[in-house]
Amino acid sequence: MEITTEKDSRYNNLEKMSVREVLENINREDKTVPLAVEKALPQIEKLATVVAERMKKGGRLFYIGAGTSGRLGVVDASECPPTFGVPFDMVVGLIAGGDSAIRKAVEFAEDDFDQAWEDLKEYGLGENDVIVGIAASGTTPYVIGGLRTANEYGLATGCIVCNSGSPVAAEAQFPVEVVVGPEFVTGSTRMKAGTAQKLVLNMLSTAVMIQLGRVRGNKMVDMQLTNHKLYNRGVRMVMAETGTDESTAAALLEKHGSVRKAVASVVVSK
Repeated sequence: MEITTEKDSRYNNLEKMSVREVLENINREDKTVPLAVEKALPQIEKLATVVAERMKKGGRLFYIGAGTSGRLGVVDASECPPTFGVPFDMVVGLIAGGDSAIRKAVEFAEDDFDQAWEDLKEYGLGENDVIVGIAASGTTPYVIGGLRTANEYGLATGCIVCNSGSPVAAEAQFPVEVVVGPEFVTGSTRMKAGTAQKLVLNMLSTAVMIQLGRVRGNKMVDMQLTNHKLYNRGVRMVMAETGTDESTAAALLEKHGSVRKAVASVVVSK
């Protein structure tokens, strides 16, 4: 396989560039990422479809990854409960080295071929669960081992990688390959590759949650009202959906605890 994520940067003598030149060149490279993601839309569609199908049957979505890739999976999983009101264990992000690796790199954790499955077993996996490996290079042993064992147990597997024909993609039933090419800083996959993975994760979880009915119109009607900003947003959503004034909408939201229930109460009463 050709590891394009490790290829030499198209730029050199970065330390001699002005700050403006550095920023312009990074921006120039970043503009190529959405185009690379666009090419992978058919793959993303297949993965999102199977995840939605399995989750409608009670399955869960698990992300496994190391380093930046693992952190991105944890971020996406962590944002699903407050955004869509789903249980905290419906989408789970696991990172090589455990939660401490979110803030501080754990040496050689990604090289443990068997650890991902050990981490996954803690969740009592079921037949409708889906395992998605995230690895920019597509060569991370932690991810390869987790996907391989998941396949052996008959689970659905997918991946998000940034090289073509990688070992990780070979293990995934529903691979997503977003080839972004060399990084601005050679090998720094926290840059374009990380951006590509974040875009795909956004698309995957959002598309799935819409399929699960967690969005009404274009609104996050199941979001958790955990701060004043979100509470005020909820009031405006209830007003827009029901045609009530602000004080009435606020009272409905206080009574029912969610936008969906507040709106439903008005619809039922009518």
